[in-house]
Amino acid sequence: MMRWKRPLAALYLTALAGAAGMAGLDALDRAFPPPLDPPATSVEVVGRDGALLRALATPQGAWRFRVSLDDVDPRFLDMLVAYEDKRFFAHSGVDPLAVARAAVQLAAFGRIVSGGSTITMQLARLAEPRAERSIAAKLRQMARALQIERRLSKREILERYLTLAPYGGNLEGIRAASLAWYGKEPKRLGLGEAALLVALPQLPERRRPDRHPQAAEAARDRVLERVVAAGLIDAAEAARGREHATPAARRPLPFLAAHAAEQALRDHPGEGRVALTLDRRAQEALERVAREAAQRLGPRLSVAMVLADAQSGNILAEVGAAGFFDEARFGWIDMTRAVRSPGSALKPFIYGLAFEQGMVAQETIIADRPSSFSGYRPKNFDLAYQGDVSVRTALQMSLNVPAVHLLDAVGPARLTSRLRHAGVELALPRGEAPGLAIALGGAGVSLRDLVRLYTGLANRGLSTEISDRPGPRSAAALLDPRAAWQVADMLAGVAPPEGASQRGIAYKTGTSYGYRDAWSVGFDGRHVLGVWVGRPDGAAVPGLSGYATAAPILFDAFARSGIGVAALPRPPAGATRTARADLPVTLRRFSSGRETPDDARVAEPAPQIVFPPQGARVELGEEMKLALKLQGGRAPFRWLANGRPLDGLSRRREASWQPDGAGFSTLTVIDAAGRTASVGVFIE
Repeated sequence: MMRWKRPLAALYLTALAGAAGMAGLDALDRAFPPPLDPPATSVEVVGRDGALLRALATPQGAWRFRVSLDDVDPRFLDMLVAYEDKRFFAHSGVDPLAVARAAVQLAAFGRIVSGGSTITMQLARLAEPRAERSIAAKLRQMARALQIERRLSKREILERYLTLAPYGGNLEGIRAASLAWYGKEPKRLGLGEAALLVALPQLPERRRPDRHPQAAEAARDRVLERVVAAGLIDAAEAARGREHATPAARRPLPFLAAHAAEQALRDHPGEGRVALTLDRRAQEALERVAREAAQRLGPRLSVAMVLADAQSGNILAEVGAAGFFDEARFGWIDMTRAVRSPGSALKPFIYGLAFEQGMVAQETIIADRPSSFSGYRPKNFDLAYQGDVSVRTALQMSLNVPAVHLLDAVGPARLTSRLRHAGVELALPRGEAPGLAIALGGAGVSLRDLVRLYTGLANRGLSTEISDRPGPRSAAALLDPRAAWQVADMLAGVAPPEGASQRGIAYKTGTSYGYRDAWSVGFDGRHVLGVWVGRPDGAAVPGLSGYATAAPILFDAFARSGIGVAALPRPPAGATRTARADLPVTLRRFSSGRETPDDARVAEPAPQIVFPPQGARVELGEEMKLALKLQGGRAPFRWLANGRPLDGLSRRREASWQPDGAGFSTLTVIDAAGRTASVGVFIE
């Protein structure tokens, strides 16, 4: 019996000692955990689809980006594991075979030939850097690797390693390395590029391709040889990988949408990643167009642009200045938000309201002659006058006098109210009410707000709030869909600037008083692009104009943006382009009532009251109004009841009147030519 009890006791004691040892190790593990707090990473401003637009270095001055394996080329990951730690997915942090191989090499050569480090051990060294290289340091790495494997999954270990691995200089992590050495995200690495980035972290400074190109190429080739031996690629692929030239210089990290990024970072302090709606390709293209245009125009002129999706309201690209660091151009000022005079750029909305109220059609004749509006005498840009022109021609030529005639009829207050309803508040001189000068730029607006208004022309009358931040957008009716189509149809017929090809774009230009601002806003069926050119300090620029200066930039930016051109909106039901001969007689000529006596000759018939008819007996209840209708005559019209005028002048051929009692009354209408019509009615 004793012979059996002794082995059992020994076994029991051994198990107990083992358990105690494990408990002790577990206690030590909990007492001295590895430093696995998430590493500080660069703050990122990204566009749609996560494309990097701008980044800030870490407080220590490193470029380090958080990495997900989903954002890395799978072939790179396979090459990394095959080269650095081929049993990575099998061991628990320490590879006994690799350690044994390193020990044999140390005994044979008297020096360390290979350290036997696993990727997890390398992560331990990166997370807890130590200057010494000794067996004791290696043992600490092994212990930390075992601890790390208890806490992190293999995927998390790879992601941490690819965030912290050194790639030369202040580059840390695969994403920073891929962007700085190849100008691309790690998802798009070529074979030779991936091989070099696998090799760099072992000796990042001695293999830097910009300083030691031969060492870099040799390291890359060794990686390719190793992965051929592992069966990941064949010899032909490796040969093609060797043909890739190593980068001769480090590329700057993206610095796009400087003003938008600055604003986003101010609005989201402390956030590691701020998302914008910008399209990186379009942003790069528009910034290039702005720089080139500014260089042609002169040292103090700047260019601003906003490209937006008219339906979603997402800003796809925005350029606040031609050069953020250009002091001569005041590049730090975001001119997409600056309030400036829009010149003629608001005219389309005046015409839209005139269409909406039934005052004009495209082929309605309107006079372009010297006119006085209570002392205000607008002149055309070229100081010439065209005489009688169609409304379509007047807008396409951006004639000033017809636009003021229409605004006089529509009413400046109605225009500003409609723009306010669409989300845009015009900046008026302090204490002044809206006036006729708005038609020619006598109010301030920003480029962003102007683009927002033009979304209403591209989007069937619905103006959409625009923003570079993801999220829902508000929208408001700016114009009736038929009126919006009429305006868009006319603007689509404006000839492109000299040297530009017709791209299916409708557009309008504007030049502010004194040649301080040049504008051009264009749209297709989905996108709106606005361009401003001028000096941010507001100084005059002789020769500056919307058509000659801003419009060529607009067409160039549209062509190079990469967004394509969507067909302009189709006409809604009831919207047609009618020949003048087919127009009702009242729409064949527009009159504001301000023409000179020679201009007052009319071809329209005299006004005739068609309701109520002569001698009618009308029964009205309390507080009810009597509808008044007429045909013919020239607007505007003044109505009188029993010799007393009703409220103001009206361009409409419908009005209403509330009698002050029963009995016989006389209703009279006077048109712009002084002709009258009267009927007698009996109110019961």
